[in-house]
Amino acid sequence: MNREPTSAWNPANLAAADGRDGEPVAAADSPPPIGEPPPVAGVAVIEGHLRTLPAGPGVYRMINKAGDVLYVGKAKNLRKRVVSYTKLARQPNRLRRMVSETASMEFVTTHTEAEALLLEANLIKRLKPRYNILLRDDKSFPAILVTGDHEFPQVLKHRGSRARKGDYFGPFASAWAVNETLATLQRAFLLRSCTDAVFAARTRPCLLHQIKRCSAPCVGRIDAPRYNALVEQAREFLTGGSQAIQRQLAQHMQEASDRLEFEAAAQLRDRIQALTRVQAHQDVNLRGVGTADVIAAHQAGGQTCIQVFFIRAGSNYGNRAYFPSHAREEEIGDVLEAFLGQFYASHPPPPTLLLSHRPPHAALVAEALSVRAGRRVSLVVPERGEKHDVVRHATANARDALARRLAESTTQRQLLEGLANSLDLDAPPRRIEVYDNSHIGGTQAVGAMIVAGPDGFMKPAYRKFNIRGGDAATEDEAMAPGDDYAMMREVLTRRFARALKEDPERRREQWPDLVLIDGGAGQLAIALEVFAELGIDDVAVAAIAKGPDRNAGRERIFLPGRPPASLAPRDPVLYFLQRLRDEAHRFAIGTQRARRTQGLGKSALDAIPGIGAKRKKALLHHFGSTGAVAEAGRTDLEAVDGISREIANKIYEWFHSGG
Repeated sequence: MNREPTSAWNPANLAAADGRDGEPVAAADSPPPIGEPPPVAGVAVIEGHLRTLPAGPGVYRMINKAGDVLYVGKAKNLRKRVVSYTKLARQPNRLRRMVSETASMEFVTTHTEAEALLLEANLIKRLKPRYNILLRDDKSFPAILVTGDHEFPQVLKHRGSRARKGDYFGPFASAWAVNETLATLQRAFLLRSCTDAVFAARTRPCLLHQIKRCSAPCVGRIDAPRYNALVEQAREFLTGGSQAIQRQLAQHMQEASDRLEFEAAAQLRDRIQALTRVQAHQDVNLRGVGTADVIAAHQAGGQTCIQVFFIRAGSNYGNRAYFPSHAREEEIGDVLEAFLGQFYASHPPPPTLLLSHRPPHAALVAEALSVRAGRRVSLVVPERGEKHDVVRHATANARDALARRLAESTTQRQLLEGLANSLDLDAPPRRIEVYDNSHIGGTQAVGAMIVAGPDGFMKPAYRKFNIRGGDAATEDEAMAPGDDYAMMREVLTRRFARALKEDPERRREQWPDLVLIDGGAGQLAIALEVFAELGIDDVAVAAIAKGPDRNAGRERIFLPGRPPASLAPRDPVLYFLQRLRDEAHRFAIGTQRARRTQGLGKSALDAIPGIGAKRKKALLHHFGSTGAVAEAGRTDLEAVDGISREIANKIYEWFHSGG
């Protein structure tokens, strides 16, 4: 179908273009599904759209019969680009498979090719099509915010939308880099980090003032003009003026020393040392550039690593490595171009991008990023000088990171092959799901699912389950031996019943090849019962239990229809299974602890309709505890300020008739 936009494309309108949520899937070079239609069928589908396609720019989507988007592409001329898919003899095997799976297509026309590139990047980022180059890691970057909505600005770490008034500095590659810079700001400029509520309630200086990391504006130790002078110095430091500030502080220190004000001079000396310390830790600097991202790519073994260094105000704010998913035959320039579009779909691009390779459509990418940023963005591939040295340094980091990843992948692949041999699987598993439960005496029960595969732990795929039937009503029930089995049954039933509902044909690769249960023969039996009830008979299941005295290294492995088996104490596969089990246990315990912490601030009064924070506070102040409120009579309840007869009756009935 054709969709003509009524105005220039805006990223905010992406949801209107397609409402499906994408799921990460395997790389595009995996084998085609069994029983796929012949390529001719896909060609006929494509040819059916050619008559109505315009010759202008736009974005197209190729969709299989299950409704999953296979590929998102952009074109300067939609008709010319789409017709190329009908000429199968000119296409590589990967694209022939894609055409064979195509059951329908959708199109969005745009005003310019740059808008098409932006829309393509956003759709790929959202839908994660199987045959596109995919940027897997999409974590937000932290920044530093100097607030602008208070007489005494606060300096703090910030993530997410930049809605609060103030000045934002970054991005930083990691929270560690932000924390280091915040510590420097505290030592060098004595800015407050407390919230506005704490600031207003403070009656005496806090510990940060005692250790000379805050000027204590909350209690009047510094007035607004002098504090804002410190804020201006901090802004100058964050925009590259650290050396000028250091010279200025050195001059003030000398003047204080000449006046024999040695305590003031010592404080200035400490601030200078803080600035010197942060300058000494800059291992990549670009004083002549100011603000730029250094992006270098390296390819080996059919994989690509892209290193991004964040240079702000001439200083290195850290770096991060990315490993996009792509077909083995993709050229490094194409991978880098796809990366730029997806990476800057959610991060504002700086004025300059220093690249190791020139993208095939560099001018178009620069135009699209300029549209996104609302200012000019330049793509530069330096060939000599300081900029070239920094790009070369980033490329070396990309090469080293990819070498480490390839070594880890080889080891992981060997472990998966060993696991397949140990458990008598048909092939090394590509997706392993491990399940564990955690509770306290049968209450606040949670289930946890962790996922591992050829690339290690797949943390975005982790899931937690608040077990609905896991809260025991009595102590006797909490000690009943069947509780853990019931919890495991609920978790597995919810997980796989939903999977069958969302993907009845089981074409997606979110289905596991191996389900590993933390437990023994009882837990294994429960898993097999759940799979039998749901009609699932092609997923391998195993359980791993600690050996006698719960000693690590003496684990027993339970498989359907076989006696328990053990691996050699030094077998790498045993260590691998222990890692999987321990990760599931860690995730389950952490989830349960978070749920318990969340519940500490709640009381039975929170569940009563019509009892808000004000009435809850009045009741607790009057009776002293929730238990006393539960035992109070109607007349006693009416005596509380703000509690009418109607509300008193509601509270009484809630506690005495089950609500």
